[in-house]
Amino acid sequence: MAGGAIKYRHLDRKSSHRRALLRNLVTSLFTHESITTTWPKAKEAQRLAEKLITLGKKNTEASRSRAQSVFFTPQSLLPKLFGPLRERYMDRPGGYTRVLRIEPTKPDQAPSAILELVDGVRDMRFAMTAKTLARQRAAGQETMNEVTAQNVMKVTRFRPDGQAALEAEVQRVEEELEKKAGRK
Repeated sequence: MAGGAIKYRHLDRKSSHRRALLRNLVTSLFTHESITTTWPKAKEAQRLAEKLITLGKKNTEASRSRAQSVFFTPQSLLPKLFGPLRERYMDRPGGYTRVLRIEPTKPDQAPSAILELVDGVRDMRFAMTAKTLARQRAAGQETMNEVTAQNVMKVTRFRPDGQAALEAEVQRVEEELEKKAGRK
């Protein structure tokens, strides 16, 4: 049987260019903890980023050398991978990154996405959940709907002091909403 199932996206590039592209995306992801790119590139970079975080959790010499071969700037990112990121994801069994589809940002209308590390400082789902809770409290709703409850569970499950961190973010958003209401 000719062909067979595709093992990865080729991204219309030769192998050396594709490898360099993915290394660059992953380096940017670990530097900024959130990047915007096209959806197919984000999905492929997600695969590589998940593997690197798993290597970081192992913390062996072999895993360090493997991670060093992927990053473009290993001297600045290896301490981050084997330090704070390792501690952040030690109890999480997988799913260290998230791909969120967004409106196309390029003129050719290519499907765009945000690739981010979960439970980080720039966690989009955490921020949106806090904003939703603040709006519901401002509207006087006592109970949250099923989707919001599911999102609260997801953003607090593996985050240390998750409920307290979410409540602090909700308080910050409520103060922000009060300032905006006071200006109008």
